[in-house]
Amino acid sequence: MAIFLYILSNNIVPVFIIIGLGVILGKKLDLNLSTLSKLNFYLFVPGLVFFYLYSTSLSWATLKILGFALAYMVINDFLARIMAKIRNYDLGMTNAFKNSIMFNNSGNIGVSLITLVFSSATYAVGGQTPYLNQAIAAQVIIFMFISITMNTIGFYNAGRAKKNIMDSLGLIFTMPSIYAVLIALLLKYFTIDITATPIWPAVGYIKDGLVPITLLSLGVQLSKTEFDFKNVDVNIAVITRLIVGPALAYIGIYLFGFTGVVAQTIFIAYSMPTAVNTALIAVECDNYQNFAAQEVMMSTIYSAITLTLVIYLARILFPI
Repeated sequence: MAIFLYILSNNIVPVFIIIGLGVILGKKLDLNLSTLSKLNFYLFVPGLVFFYLYSTSLSWATLKILGFALAYMVINDFLARIMAKIRNYDLGMTNAFKNSIMFNNSGNIGVSLITLVFSSATYAVGGQTPYLNQAIAAQVIIFMFISITMNTIGFYNAGRAKKNIMDSLGLIFTMPSIYAVLIALLLKYFTIDITATPIWPAVGYIKDGLVPITLLSLGVQLSKTEFDFKNVDVNIAVITRLIVGPALAYIGIYLFGFTGVVAQTIFIAYSMPTAVNTALIAVECDNYQNFAAQEVMMSTIYSAITLTLVIYLARILFPI
């Protein structure tokens, strides 16, 4: 019960406080959601992607985690197609459903939760936290993969509702994130150090702005959304993300041979609620905005319970 309350008060409640402020500001000031979403996708997301990709060391272990992340995403895409067929979704709803289960909140909830878990007394040795750096490194790799694919493939999915294939692919190349990846990789390849230049702290400030602007934007979107807690499609997506998602991760962890800290981190990471940015992508592409916003909100609420259970199971299933 203590860990449940700790997770709730330190990770879930702060998220909802910022979302709540967005709801209030959205109602009182009639904020322009389109402007907020553009700030998110054209400034804050590419800044964060660039920061972490440039500052993260790439190794064989990194590639193995990326391989898992890619396989997991492909399986979720296939699963979403099957469920969409059963539910007779149109193309737009199918792709909104895809985004809701393919992309999880590995950023503002994931990174902070992994830090909390692996710096707790349970994982302490002689007053030190020897597993924390390894756990954060694995989480950041997952976070980078989800951020990059969500802001490319996620946009393609949402764009397909009203665009043909070529126009949807073209939408990807209008997103600065793909160029942030390219620039970061080129700088790493040619070993160009920008950490001593004014560019680096500026990128850091931009990176730090992502979480508040994203959560506030979701709040503004929710201020314009009618909630239906009996919406079958939303509930199916929530169950798939929070229950089926961790089950698939458990199977994948064994198939890829992950153990210990990395296995626990991956299991927890893929039990996160749906990424907030999927709702903003739906707004930007005008594709089932209400479904996306409700699914993000509901999965985040219920994750307070499911994540606590997953953290407990991770210690049993993948002992260190």
